[in-house]
Amino acid sequence: MMIQLVIGVVFFVLLFILISLEVINKTILAMLGAVLFIAMGIVNQHQAYEEIDWHVIFLLIGMMVIVGITKRSGLFQYIAIKLAKLVNGDPVKILILFSILTAILSALLDNVTTVLILTPVIILISVELGLNPIPFIISSALASNIGGMATLIGDPPNIMIGSAAGLGFTDFIINLGPLVLILLFSHCVLILLFFKKKMEVSMERRARIMEFDERASITDKALLIKSLSVLFLVLLLFLLHGLITLEPSTVALGGAALLMLLAGGDEVEDFFHEVEWSTIFFFIGLFIMVGGLVELGVINFLAEKYLQLTAGNLVLTSESIIWVSGFLSAFLDNIPYVATMIPLVERLGQDIGQASIGPVWWSLAIGACLGGNGTLIGASANVVSAGISGRSGYKISFMEFTKYGMIIMVITLAISSVYVYLRYLI
Repeated sequence: MMIQLVIGVVFFVLLFILISLEVINKTILAMLGAVLFIAMGIVNQHQAYEEIDWHVIFLLIGMMVIVGITKRSGLFQYIAIKLAKLVNGDPVKILILFSILTAILSALLDNVTTVLILTPVIILISVELGLNPIPFIISSALASNIGGMATLIGDPPNIMIGSAAGLGFTDFIINLGPLVLILLFSHCVLILLFFKKKMEVSMERRARIMEFDERASITDKALLIKSLSVLFLVLLLFLLHGLITLEPSTVALGGAALLMLLAGGDEVEDFFHEVEWSTIFFFIGLFIMVGGLVELGVINFLAEKYLQLTAGNLVLTSESIIWVSGFLSAFLDNIPYVATMIPLVERLGQDIGQASIGPVWWSLAIGACLGGNGTLIGASANVVSAGISGRSGYKISFMEFTKYGMIIMVITLAISSVYVYLRYLI
């Protein structure tokens, strides 16, 4: 048992570091780790299957299919161009509106998908204005992590926390929605302070934006209507989760199947290409490894040490988790971090009381999502945005992103600490 414990912990820590540094593809690492844990007998093959949170897996697959089909209609490009024209090509207003749009779409879809869709449009519009697109891209990436915090499906850590804690779509909106509005306002104020002086353009440049034809973005009107109908139905059923007793994963899979049927059932293979299978298998491997740590007693040990440090004080536990999660998520991938923290919080609940542990769950979600803004590698949305920008000839360095992101992260974590204290702990 001791040999298993040492090898298991060392290997997990090593994988955690390699995943965060992106030295090797994280999906390969997670799958190798899972196989190693099974081969060593830390978990048997039956236990490994049970350790996987299938609600998370199926919710991700369902939403990936729905969003992937919807984006084929050109809806998101239409919205982006329409917004730019509504403000007559004013770059300052575009900067703010794109941040707000990114936050909203990140809450309804997910932040990685949102930046994949919007970043190319942001680059197009900013270049037509004769401006460097980097401020727009950084602002949108940061806004995506803030907006994604608002709902169950906005950010992968939320999906994991919701499944583990039994929190539904409306729970996230009610508890974190007001905070996200406050943080989004703060974000807009800060980015104006950062970038407003770089937003001067001529009227001729602004006129170019007004010449864009947003209607040309809609490539399939029939698909647009079908996609919006199914997306609306899925979101409605998410909101009615408590009444219909259907898990969000079931709703998402049902919506995906319905949209595939309406969009052309003979193209099902193409529709499944929209699923990021590498992400799905990353989650599967990760769940197995974290389950192995539970079996080894590592999580119980960490929970007991944390309780000793906080003396079981709910205020200290909740507030410290916000800041610890924030700073760790700024430098480490927040998905494996949250996967490791979930059983630890569950263990804390046995001592503090399950009825009282609610604020700790919200603190974990807040810290993990907002911490992603701290550095370029803190969140997948940041990496994806920077990648698209770099391929377009506008390289965003680690330090350039971090000098803005770290300021926004610290300020939003401070605001969140006050929010959690006043709402749950006073």
